Amino acid sequence: MSKRLGTIDDARRNLTPIENSVVDELLAGRIGRRDFLRHGSVLGLSLPFLGSIAAAAGFGTGTARAQGRPGGTVRAGVAMPGGAIDPVTFYDSGSYQMVFQTAEFLCVTQPDLTLRPVLAESWAPNEDGSVWTFKLRKGVKFHNGEDFKADDVVATFDRLADPTVASNALSVFKGLLSKGGTRKVDDHTVAFHLDAPSGSFPYSVSIDNYNAVILPASYKGDYEKTFEGTGPFRLESYTPKVGATFVRNDGYWGEKALPDRIEFKFYADVQPRILALQAGDVDVLDAVPLDVSQVVLGNPDITVLRVASTAHRQLHMRCDMAPFTDKRVRQALALCIDRAKLVDGLCRGMAATGNDSPFAPAFPQTDKSVPQRARDLVKARELLQAAGNGDGFDITLTTLRYSDIPGYAQLFQNFAKEIDVRVSLNIEDQDKYYGKAVFGQSDWLDSPLGITDYAHRSVPNVFLKSPLVSDGPWNAAHFKSPAYDGMVTAYLKALDIGAQRAAAADIQKLLLDETPVVFSYFPDLLVPVRKNVSGLPQIAAGLLLDRVTIG
Repeated sequence: MSKRLGTIDDARRNLTPIENSVVDELLAGRIGRRDFLRHGSVLGLSLPFLGSIAAAAGFGTGTARAQGRPGGTVRAGVAMPGGAIDPVTFYDSGSYQMVFQTAEFLCVTQPDLTLRPVLAESWAPNEDGSVWTFKLRKGVKFHNGEDFKADDVVATFDRLADPTVASNALSVFKGLLSKGGTRKVDDHTVAFHLDAPSGSFPYSVSIDNYNAVILPASYKGDYEKTFEGTGPFRLESYTPKVGATFVRNDGYWGEKALPDRIEFKFYADVQPRILALQAGDVDVLDAVPLDVSQVVLGNPDITVLRVASTAHRQLHMRCDMAPFTDKRVRQALALCIDRAKLVDGLCRGMAATGNDSPFAPAFPQTDKSVPQRARDLVKARELLQAAGNGDGFDITLTTLRYSDIPGYAQLFQNFAKEIDVRVSLNIEDQDKYYGKAVFGQSDWLDSPLGITDYAHRSVPNVFLKSPLVSDGPWNAAHFKSPAYDGMVTAYLKALDIGAQRAAAADIQKLLLDETPVVFSYFPDLLVPVRKNVSGLPQIAAGLLLDRVTIG
């Protein structure tokens, strides 16, 4: 015991107070190895260093990565890109799955939500998390032969944070990082001067923010012509609405890709994609919706990788429109929902139960001692009666035709009927539902009652801000709470994991009381591959194909 503690004490002498706080959490048993590695990596401590401390504390050594066999071609079936591919503005899976092979991030998330350095070698915050300094990798070249330097990082994030460019990354950077906030220290060091302190900023420049791939400072658009980047593959050919091929980048700075080449085939709908996988025309698909998963789950030639996710469907109620101005009505609708039926029936057990806040079970900051909201029809009816709606009311639920959402809407309609709330369904195509995604021009943001799809994030920051703070651009509930806004500010700036957990508990309790949005379940991501495919990392952000082997 004394030798083990001596080893840890030696390691801790060079750590900052914030870095030492996460070691304290581990030694006190408040977090396990996985959360220790995750939070330590956010603060910029290397995974080998963190692993050595965890091992010295008796928490095991983790699992070594399996080595694959080089050579061959990997064929991926993905959704057809929604338009011209531009990493600054794209938002669809079909586009970013390809860009992930050719361009890179400063860091990427791992299956356990730790951060692995890529184009950054290390990073660290200042005392209050308002400035994060990143040391960049040397000896890296873009496919066009240009050296990767700090100027490229500055140009990339100035472009993404510029409100005149209409970057999709503004959903992350608004109020966090402004144009001019990314500053060159030297050729291989940049400092991010934030608009507000952030305890988890590195996730904002990782694969979690899929627009944040590093492009050359000279980038002017027309990305489809080059697919320029520093990544393990480089463009061979691209044909809009058909597909693309990429070949191994033999000049890659890191471990060379295993496949000789990768082929992407585009499909306008999910059903042809699944048929192509079943027929052996492709080897791997991007994630498929829950409603079609049964088609491949029973196929002996296909393996479905289940990836625990923080993706979810938000059921919003407009707090500025009757009857939802009374929180008792909102609480009543949340109490009528049978969450077990959603998880075990609609999702076939491939989901985690939600507790009406963005804090999914997968987030280590989630306070699991907050009581789980359970179905209670008696209490729901009492609340409606107290709010002057004892006879129920009529309301239209507007949502989109995507994955399990129509099924969720129909089940919610049945649940609400049991407390005399009569719900009519208006299920629209995605384009009509989202509209221009601004207030006054979007069924999503203007409907009194709606269900919206939210993609996975490795930290809850976007979920906490954009749809729920008073001035949030995605605040479909029109929820305005200065108390909530203050709690979110406290959570976002906290560097210490204990302070994050305390702030999370306050947020969870407030949202259970106010109930502007219902978070009923967090479905797994399902990635189907042929049985002879190995080496695909099980991360929720997307496909990374450089370590894949076709057996």
